[in-house]
Amino acid sequence: MDLSNLPRVSLGIFPTPIQRLENISRELGTNVYVKRDDLTGIGLGGNKVRKLEFLLAEAKNQGAEIVFTTGGAQSNHAMLTAASALKLGMKPILILKKRGVTARLGNQLLEHLMGVDVRFVDTDDYADIYAEMDRVGQASGRPYYKIPCGGSNALGSLGYVACAKEIAGQGVHFGYVVCAEGSGGTMAGLALGAKLYLPGTKVYGMMVDTDPFDVITPALMREAAALLGEDLEITPDDYILRDMCGPGYAVSSPEGAAAVSLMAQKEGLFLDPVYTGKAFAGLIAMAKEGAFRPDDNVLFLHSGGAGGLFAVDMD
Repeated sequence: MDLSNLPRVSLGIFPTPIQRLENISRELGTNVYVKRDDLTGIGLGGNKVRKLEFLLAEAKNQGAEIVFTTGGAQSNHAMLTAASALKLGMKPILILKKRGVTARLGNQLLEHLMGVDVRFVDTDDYADIYAEMDRVGQASGRPYYKIPCGGSNALGSLGYVACAKEIAGQGVHFGYVVCAEGSGGTMAGLALGAKLYLPGTKVYGMMVDTDPFDVITPALMREAAALLGEDLEITPDDYILRDMCGPGYAVSSPEGAAAVSLMAQKEGLFLDPVYTGKAFAGLIAMAKEGAFRPDDNVLFLHSGGAGGLFAVDMD
C-alpha cells in the first residue's frame, strides 16, 4: 500500500528543508546536514506534526470530538497535539504526568495561550493516565480518541516513513541519519523508511530515555510495515541505538548542554536539552570516535522542542 492511500490530514509544511551545517562540518571533519523538522509549521514545529497527520485523520474518521494525549509536563508532543486538534475543530484534553516543570513556562505557557484543558496525574505509570482518559472521556458523553505518549504507535510511525521517502527525493544521499529516540515512533519510522527508500543509509537512534528501545523499535517497525502491507524481515542490522540519556529523561546532561551551545554558537540554531541536544551530542561523540569519514554525508534530524528550552535552567 502506498503512503498516499492512507487517510491523512494536512497540518505541516512539507518538504522541510535540508541544510548543510558549514561551520559544524568543519568542526567535526565530515559533511553534516540538518533536516529542519523544527519548521513543520504548526505550534513551534517539530517531529510530532508528521505523526499527527495520520493519527488525527483516524480520529476525524472515527468522529472524535475530544482528543486525549499524555506526556510529561513539558511534553512537546502534548503541546503540538493540542494545537493540531484545535486547528481541526476538536477539543484537546491533556492528561499529563506531574513530572517536570508544571509552572506556566515553556510548553505550559503555550497551552495556556491556547486555552487548553491540562490536567496532571501524580503517577509514573501510563496505565493510570490512560485509565483517567477513559474516565474523563466516558463522563463527557462525547466520542473521544486517545493518542499514546509521543504519538508513538504504528500509525504515528508512518509519519517518519513518509519523512524518509521525502529525504530520498531531496538530492543528497546520506550514509547516516541521526535522531533522538524518546518514545520510539520517530526512530522506528525513519529506520523502516530507510529500509524502503534509502538503501545504504544507517539510522541511529540516540536514546534519551531508559525504555527498552531494542524491543520497542523493531516492534513498531513491524507493525508499521504491516499497515503498509509490507511483509519485511526486521533485523538488528536495520537500526542502531546509542544511549545518550545521561542523568535521566528530561534531565539535562553536560554533553547535551554543550551540544546545544555548539549548535547555537556555530549555526544559530536552537536545540533543546531533553531530545535534540542529547541526540546531537551523540552525533558529536560519533565524529570524535572516528565513525565518519571526511566525505561522508551525515543527516541530523532537528525534531524541534524549542518550547521546552524556555522552561529549564541550562547553567
